[in-house]
Amino acid sequence: MEITKNLQIAINKGFIEIDLEKDKIIYKNLRNWDKKYSLKDPEEQVRLEWFLDLITKYQYESKNIDMELSVQMWSAWKKSADLVIYYENKNNIYFAIEFKKPDITDNEFEGSILQSESYAKIIWSDYFWSISWNTVRFFETKAFVREETKKDSFYTIPVKYGKPEEWNFTKWWINDLEPVNIEILRNALSKAQQTIWKWWKRSPTEAFWEVAKLIFIKVADEKKPRKNWEHYNFQRKKNESTTKLFDRINEMYEEERKRDKQVFQEKIKLDDKELAWVVEHLQRLNFNKTDLDIKWEAFQLFLWWFFKWDNWQFFTPNTVTKFCIDLFAPELTNTSRVLDTSCWSWWFLLKSLDVMREKADEYFEEWTAEHFNYWHSFAEKYLFWIEINESIARIAKMNMILHDDGHTNVISFDWLEDIEKIRKDTENNEFKENSFDYIFTNPPFWAVVKNTENDYLGNFELWKNGNKVRPAQKTEILFIERFKQFLKPWTWKIAVVLPDWVLTNSQMLYVREYILEHFKLLWVISLPQDAFKYYNAWVKSSVLVMQKWGDEKNNDRRDISDRRDISDRRDVALQHLYKKDDYKIFMATAEKIWISSTWKVCENELPEIAKQFREFLKNPSNF
Repeated sequence: MEITKNLQIAINKGFIEIDLEKDKIIYKNLRNWDKKYSLKDPEEQVRLEWFLDLITKYQYESKNIDMELSVQMWSAWKKSADLVIYYENKNNIYFAIEFKKPDITDNEFEGSILQSESYAKIIWSDYFWSISWNTVRFFETKAFVREETKKDSFYTIPVKYGKPEEWNFTKWWINDLEPVNIEILRNALSKAQQTIWKWWKRSPTEAFWEVAKLIFIKVADEKKPRKNWEHYNFQRKKNESTTKLFDRINEMYEEERKRDKQVFQEKIKLDDKELAWVVEHLQRLNFNKTDLDIKWEAFQLFLWWFFKWDNWQFFTPNTVTKFCIDLFAPELTNTSRVLDTSCWSWWFLLKSLDVMREKADEYFEEWTAEHFNYWHSFAEKYLFWIEINESIARIAKMNMILHDDGHTNVISFDWLEDIEKIRKDTENNEFKENSFDYIFTNPPFWAVVKNTENDYLGNFELWKNGNKVRPAQKTEILFIERFKQFLKPWTWKIAVVLPDWVLTNSQMLYVREYILEHFKLLWVISLPQDAFKYYNAWVKSSVLVMQKWGDEKNNDRRDISDRRDISDRRDVALQHLYKKDDYKIFMATAEKIWISSTWKVCENELPEIAKQFREFLKNPSNF
């Protein structure tokens, strides 16, 4: 169990005890007596989270809290209120709470409201709540009636018997938006998805885009400059009807859509009640401050669920992308031009951006203009994506917005097209030959391009077979040649995930010869068979790290002593890279990278392999 800040405070003050061996939670110093419950119960996990908030954030005292208060419903039937808070030094109850497990549906949550209301009326509670983790409704009992049109009369959560405010979430106040853990974020996205998908009322992709639109607004609202004590706009305020909420959120969306036409062109297609539910599921989250790895894991699973129906390209495991980027993190700068040729593997560039934010932390104070400009200029000017599928490219832009922006140079185009055509048709002149410092990518596997369908394929060496032209070629092979065209020579590198058949099949000898002719092969890391199992893919693959040779025709192949532009700190590591016919290749096998063949989280051997590779670069003769 994760020991959060609030949990540690409660433990230190003697409000709770945790018995990890028996998975028990003991609530202490309650109004009547200490009470013990099982942490394996999903509803108990929700109650624990909110109990901690009540005594820390909302400042209620445990001596005024009781749990499982018996409620006499009628003659012989008794129920119990999950948690109640009494007024100080009084026997009358301020509010009652009904907790529900995190994954209940919207209709089930509506039922819990009626259940909580019935308890509140019997025990004469002034207010009542219904809570399913981050989805919360708070009502005044005397103002609540069951007609659908009256259910908008709910309130914000008051601090220690105070007056409910109009807005619940306010900057720098008790209810400021806070970063969340993976369980809460995953649950919120799942609830939003279920609200809109409604068991095939919409297709998975239609549902995804409607959720994405609201995340788009939510993130933009978090980033909007606001003074301390100023409220956030992406939330449902006190007594706001679903119709008024829809109008207000839709107005926010249209404003953002006009500012950024690259991501969304169409209007919101939800009705007011659907939109209200999604806002309530998401409003408590802080996307911008939530840890990058948490957002990655939650968002990848969110995307995978929607698009698994379309049999699209699988994701690159987080540990593999982190492995590649961390290896070259020391030499990445905020002016390094970085390219990913397949948006579906966008985590390479997100990790590059994360590296630059960490460097900004080293150089500047957080929240200063210098800090922001350092990493944001890198995201805006030096990160590049290209993807043939327009929908996936839009998702990549959406993902970059979610992870702190930098979606200007995400373009949708066939990367195998003529380079000048790419630049002209996309109106982006930055996609130039010999211009990129790093390429990190996982190209699509198995896609076949035929010479009867594309007129540009004759330009590729790997399309030819001697004096003949092959009738078809796989994209991952053609991508290798395109890497060579875009990468700068000599000191700049590429990390690419390739299927093992390219490296082992006897018919692929010409491809391997092409690689060794045009690239310095630095390492080959064999990944386990089940590396992509989490995304229902079973392709055996390896990570290749290569460095482009110089152009021999231009006398670009030379000794290290002639490379005056290489900084001193890199000379030792690069001395062995400029003798094309005599060098060592670092090779390793990773049997465990994040998840085992039995679906259990396991050891990750990649960091240790990366450590050994760094030693190899310093002194290859030791290997």
